[in-house]
Amino acid sequence: MTVEANDGKQLVTEVDGVRYERIPIKTRLVVDGDDISQIVTEFAAPLVQAGDVLFVTEKIVAIAQGRAYPIDSVTPRPLARWLSQRVTKTPAGIGLGMPETMEMALQECGVPRIVFAAGVAAITKLFGRRGDFYRIAGTQARGIDGPTSGTIPPYNHYVVLAPAKPDAVARELRELLGGRAEVVIVDMNDLGGDIIGSTVSASVTKRIRSVLLDNPLGQGHQSTPMGIIRPAS
Repeated sequence: MTVEANDGKQLVTEVDGVRYERIPIKTRLVVDGDDISQIVTEFAAPLVQAGDVLFVTEKIVAIAQGRAYPIDSVTPRPLARWLSQRVTKTPAGIGLGMPETMEMALQECGVPRIVFAAGVAAITKLFGRRGDFYRIAGTQARGIDGPTSGTIPPYNHYVVLAPAKPDAVARELRELLGGRAEVVIVDMNDLGGDIIGSTVSASVTKRIRSVLLDNPLGQGHQSTPMGIIRPAS
């Protein structure tokens, strides 16, 4: 098998003295109504070896679950417009920094939780502390993606929510692979990220996050929404 790294990325990384390959897997465009199990069967299963870890981006899981919405189908309320103006924007993506993504956060997480998170973050930011909004708002808010210029069409005009039941999805995919590989669902970007679904222990999940911290799949037009972690020979 010929393996090529995505532009600007490395195939091999080292964590705590152990070297790992991160093998990107190209797929076709995943759309609403696709079966994520079928996508994994078609594109990942032929490449997986015993002892591998398959990592799958939360975005394709969410899209297959029907949790992607065209921007023009979302009508932000005034509160969403007001809150979105106060979110810190980063180069990794727009997050909740636009009215439409903030509106979906209000719907997903509830108005009280989002307002409380915003209030706490406004206070702690005065003392130089960052990240409290997403820590309080939770995974569902953190996982909402807005459109960016680097996103593959048509999802450069969509809001994509975090996937539902990511741990259950990871377990189903592990079973699909016959237990040959563990599975993690990841929300990574070029500034870091998290693992939101996993079939392994918390300590192993932490190590896997370190292996993926440089986001080897990229976040643009690479068409590699999943990959394999394998000890480097």
